[in-house]
Amino acid sequence: MQDTQTKAASLSRRTTLQFLAAGTASIALPGVAQAAAGAASGNPAQQKAAALLDSAAWRLLDHNPEGATGLGIDVGAHAALRAKAEDRSFAGKAALARILREDLARVEAVPTAGLDHATQTSLAVVRSAYRTSLDGFAQPYGDVAVGGWRNTPYVVIQNVGAYLDTPKFLDADHPVKNGADAEAYLARLAKFDDQLDGELERIRKATDQGLVPPDFLLDRAIAQMTSTIEDARNNGGGLVASLVGRTASIPGDWDRRAKAIVSAEVVPALERQLAELKRQRGLAKSDPGMRERPHGAEFYAWALRASTTTPVPAEEIHRRGIEELAALHGRMDPILQKLGYTTGTVGERMTALGTDKRFMFAEGDPGRTEIMAFIRHRIDWIRAQMPRAFRDPVKGNVEVRRLPLAEEPGAPTAYGGAGSIDGSVPGKMWINLRTTDLHRKYDLPTLVHHEAIPGHVWQGEYANRLPLIRSILAFNAYSEGWALYGEQLADELGAYADDPVGQLGYLQSIAFRACRMVVDTGLHAKGWSREQAVRFFMEKNGNKREEVVNEVDRYCSWPGQACGYKMGHSEINRQRSRAQAALGARYDLRDFDQAVVDGGNVPLDVLAKNIDSYIATGKAG
Repeated sequence: MQDTQTKAASLSRRTTLQFLAAGTASIALPGVAQAAAGAASGNPAQQKAAALLDSAAWRLLDHNPEGATGLGIDVGAHAALRAKAEDRSFAGKAALARILREDLARVEAVPTAGLDHATQTSLAVVRSAYRTSLDGFAQPYGDVAVGGWRNTPYVVIQNVGAYLDTPKFLDADHPVKNGADAEAYLARLAKFDDQLDGELERIRKATDQGLVPPDFLLDRAIAQMTSTIEDARNNGGGLVASLVGRTASIPGDWDRRAKAIVSAEVVPALERQLAELKRQRGLAKSDPGMRERPHGAEFYAWALRASTTTPVPAEEIHRRGIEELAALHGRMDPILQKLGYTTGTVGERMTALGTDKRFMFAEGDPGRTEIMAFIRHRIDWIRAQMPRAFRDPVKGNVEVRRLPLAEEPGAPTAYGGAGSIDGSVPGKMWINLRTTDLHRKYDLPTLVHHEAIPGHVWQGEYANRLPLIRSILAFNAYSEGWALYGEQLADELGAYADDPVGQLGYLQSIAFRACRMVVDTGLHAKGWSREQAVRFFMEKNGNKREEVVNEVDRYCSWPGQACGYKMGHSEINRQRSRAQAALGARYDLRDFDQAVVDGGNVPLDVLAKNIDSYIATGKAG
């Protein structure tokens, strides 16, 4: 009882402070103000719902303690989480599913009458995320991202698994500021082998059930894991160096202890996983999609629903992708004509543009340095424009980092996300620099706007203002739809006013996401080959082979995820058009954008309800 009361009081104070910080909005989402008012006034129903949401959040974080560290909240009463690690075994996943069922029942039992809009939104978010996740746990195999985007049939593959996640997390997100932090690092390092073995039992069972990844994905995963093992055998590699490099002024035998854990526990566990991947490779075929795998059609239908937060089937998504691609190419054609690219398809002309030396970065480390400076300059520019698009701009606290070398071969060109709730850990834009040929000077700006500002990092800072459960749960269609909308905002704010080639890069990026709808459904529902998918991007949209091979491989390991981007982007624009029509002269871009981010990361049907409230408030004002 004491613990519940303490959490509820903490949430109440936090909600009130969030409301005060957001007080400059002229047409804000009404639930934000009502949430603070309800909590401050002692509304019993409001307080009970807030306490339930907070309790659900901490129960979820007990199963994902790394998430608490990433948010910077593994302190005080929850400091023990800093030394814990996610249980990736069958037992760990079963325990997580049990918690979801219990808390879903608690949330569904809450009477919504008398609750403010913001709290009703949070309850709807939990219901949607938990129901979808439980449907995922009912699948015969795979990894379920609870309120996340990385749903996959393959527990360990080229872009999935503790062998990638844990080293990067320990180096980038686990703080080492004192002896207790260093001890927690060692405790987590000592649990790394349990994580690997927990995954191992799951991939062995999946293999025995007939689920074998495509051979080309296994080739990547085997090469990457071999590299990870070689690094770990070299005096513990990065796993040891990360700790030792941050404990120079902290007394302790950190080097020896970390090396002992890596050599005696981590390396053998990695070798066990590698042996299983090699066993799978002996059974593997080249068929890329889920259609060719046991229960694949059922898994893909669920994965599409989880990714798009809609029941739209694969055939309809495929059709929409083709139509949206044609419309975007219709915008690109006249720009290409003016630049002198007059013959061939849009894809062929964009391919020709990509060979222009003026838009390439230098090779090797000089080019990598140039790219990092380019990104930071673009972030500074777009951050300064944000008051033109939002009533209540956040800081845009972002750090640009290169992806770990072991991850780069199987990773996309970049990805990003927000930092800790208190801002002590900045958001990050991770950039793939295995070769500078991945990037062009005309496509890098829009990539920055997608991953950093006003995309993922920017939106995540607003999510961190919401009740804790809302910082944890996210929906792919909203997350990626917003990031694409962020690219659009940059264009509308003048990012390419004097740069038609840069605008082509932006339009090609949006068109790329329309291609994804076609390719993902083609791979998993229509029997496309890997090469057919690669050629579609290259021929239809002019994308570089170096870029799209990794992309296509990613769709093979994360079925459905790629469809959420354009589905979400189109829905946000549909809601914007609806608000413009409803409010007329009262419409203001800053108010609409503020309503979308203040409403938080939501399924698309809940987004529509949030915009209903925004429109109603605008009309009343």
